Amino acid sequence: MAEEKEGGEIEESVIELEKLSISKIKIKKVGHLRDFIPISQLKTVTNPLQNNPNYRPTDAFYISPSSDILLKQVLYDLSGTNQYPPYGYGFAYHRAGPRKLVYFDPDEVKAAIVTCGGLCPGINTVIREIVVGLSDLYGVGQIFGISSGYRGFYSFDPVLLTTKMVHNWHKQGGTALETSRGGFDLSRIVDSIEHHGFNHVYIIGGDGTMRGAVKIYEEICRRKLNVAVAGIPKTVDNDVGVIDQSFGFQTAVESAQQAINAAHVEAESAVNGIGLVKLMGRSTGHIALHATLSSRDVDCCLIPENEFFLQGKGGLLEFLERRLKEIGHAVVVVAEGAGQELIPRTEEEQQQDESGNPVFLDVGVWLKSELNKWWKRDHPGELFTVKYIDPTYMIRAVPANATDNMYCTLLAHSAIHGAMAGYTGFVAGRVNGTYAYIPVKEVAETKNMVDTMDHKWAWVRSITNQPDFQNT
Repeated sequence: MAEEKEGGEIEESVIELEKLSISKIKIKKVGHLRDFIPISQLKTVTNPLQNNPNYRPTDAFYISPSSDILLKQVLYDLSGTNQYPPYGYGFAYHRAGPRKLVYFDPDEVKAAIVTCGGLCPGINTVIREIVVGLSDLYGVGQIFGISSGYRGFYSFDPVLLTTKMVHNWHKQGGTALETSRGGFDLSRIVDSIEHHGFNHVYIIGGDGTMRGAVKIYEEICRRKLNVAVAGIPKTVDNDVGVIDQSFGFQTAVESAQQAINAAHVEAESAVNGIGLVKLMGRSTGHIALHATLSSRDVDCCLIPENEFFLQGKGGLLEFLERRLKEIGHAVVVVAEGAGQELIPRTEEEQQQDESGNPVFLDVGVWLKSELNKWWKRDHPGELFTVKYIDPTYMIRAVPANATDNMYCTLLAHSAIHGAMAGYTGFVAGRVNGTYAYIPVKEVAETKNMVDTMDHKWAWVRSITNQPDFQNT
């Protein structure tokens, strides 16, 4: 065990794996065509990238499926007194990238790309880079887009995509393929994949879409179809688990700054002014949290993971009253999923959308109304202004920024290399800064929630001085 010097500094030493409880590493198994198709029926060819002068076979760019792995956990307590995080010891993923052998002749590849669910900055970049990567890197000529989400497999004809057609798509917001929620009919979707002869299926979507991808992958295995299914997780909320971050998230946080800046100007320019901004975040408050940390103009951040209350000691209204007395204005950021348990809901409003998600009531409109009621009741006749800004659809519809565009490119290329290598039922994602292949089922079943015991939430509390909203 490592020894501590005086003052808590760790003495430099060599740490044996046994000391870290990772003497055994379990690699997360990713599906492969070999799992359900006899090897005699599979065609393997040398990766055409080996003939590309930019990617020489001797380069580290070429990695073996069994050699390069990355650990799920990278933080260890050398004192042995704690274990954090309390899960994942010894788990690892295969590193993403091209393999020396591919299981598809590029001339015989027929790829389908589908986007499902809500919009997110970067979708068009991912589509573009799948098309460009398959075409330019591997020489694939048959690449098709599926319109309108999962229902597009059986409701519309596939659209042939070329590098010329998608040339400028990365500069556009939204999805050029169009999208929708719901419409998941497993039998008809896989029938369509089989009918059209698709042997690569690239699925771009959030957790609900990934749950659908799991079922498609399992049905393809059951039918023993020579089809690789690759997922690229998409959610502006950043609530997909396992991966470091969803694409488009950084763009969303950057765009949210404009709304917060406007709310701050409005609040500061009024007597007893409050700027109220509602940001996306149905079940998680990542956008609200990161926007608060990067803005520094926010006085209170409300997220789904941390319940709040209005009235009484330690409540939101008491805090805002104090802020208005101190500096004359306040800015409140609220995630759309926060405070849902406080909003009165009629029987008709107990419903779900086509993806099976609960339909949330508008916490921003409700909170604005409650603030106005409070001030009118407790401070009759005094000036008071609440400026409410809801930039939801503006944020998710913008083009990806430079950082997200680069991320989307690397995700798309990782997915291509994995599918060409015969992997299936996987997600391409970044884990601990390195691109990896993750079983799609693991991603579909895992949520990325804000940990209110983590240092990031502590930073929010420290810069806003907001209450912890614990009723005592």
